[in-house]
Amino acid sequence: MTSQAVGNPFGMTSFGYTLMCEQSDPLSLVRDAAAAEEAGFGLAVMSDHFNPWLDEQGHSTAAWPTLGAVAHATTDLELMTFVTSPIARYHPAVIAQQAATLGLLSEGRFTLGLGAGENLNEHVIGEGWPPVNVRHERFVEALDIINALFDGGYVNYVGDHYRVDSAKIWDLPETRVPIGVAVSGMQSIEAAAPRADVMIAVEPDAELGPAFDAATRAPGPARKIGQLPICWDVDEEAAVTRAHEQFRWFAGGWKVNAELPGPSGFDGATQFVRPEDVAGQIPCGSDVSAVVEAVRPFVDAGFTDVALIQIGGDHQAPFLAAATAEILPALQAEFGSR
Repeated sequence: MTSQAVGNPFGMTSFGYTLMCEQSDPLSLVRDAAAAEEAGFGLAVMSDHFNPWLDEQGHSTAAWPTLGAVAHATTDLELMTFVTSPIARYHPAVIAQQAATLGLLSEGRFTLGLGAGENLNEHVIGEGWPPVNVRHERFVEALDIINALFDGGYVNYVGDHYRVDSAKIWDLPETRVPIGVAVSGMQSIEAAAPRADVMIAVEPDAELGPAFDAATRAPGPARKIGQLPICWDVDEEAAVTRAHEQFRWFAGGWKVNAELPGPSGFDGATQFVRPEDVAGQIPCGSDVSAVVEAVRPFVDAGFTDVALIQIGGDHQAPFLAAATAEILPALQAEFGSR
């Protein structure tokens, strides 16, 4: 069952599931995606990292082949990168080809989510980590290249940061792959929204949606996708411990997180974050009402979709069972019709 998003004729909020490449091996992620579809989630978003944020997470599965396997293992589940960076580790032409192929493999279920990246993943190619203004310049050029390739035909491009020489995507889906962009403020919206169809954000800032709608190329109100970590467990103390162990990096905020170079940096930056600090930001335990209240700011801010993250790669099955029996029914009862 797939709930519909705000901005469509049904006026409903959709709830998605996050495939965290940093906390699970690829086979587990594929199985979890199929189970999430069975549980009633209509959207699965997948992270795309070279490194985990913390050593305790223990994985960093390659997103693109895993998404291909997920497309094969599911039938109706929408898929999305959340998010891929096209400014260093991947050339934008390569991302365009991968996205087009995944659009075909999923039979139109894929949205390409893009962002300006993090030092954690992009420094691995040995070219350093540019300042934020240069990252935004690269991001805009990358969006122009990807859009041009999605238009079809041969593309030649000469920018300040990228060159493309007679590139063409030979296998394009009949329906163009939508492009989502991660935004955090007016500067990123002004640069990226005119080149995109979908808004992505991790904080329920009510000012982002109207500004994005005013700038986007989408014909009407744009789809707006947020993300919320939770740590579901019948043992609340165990949930708090696990959330602190694996998700204390979340406390730093994206402006800080984008600059840290590796898991050891995140470990050092969060050494004074206490379990109760994490529990104050992330619902921990088995209280459905706490999840509902954590989702509410996103809905009030106009987000059409909220993708839940269950913290702990080995703790997906009980969460998905609870999602079917309790969590999704409660969310849909509260926010499904507006």
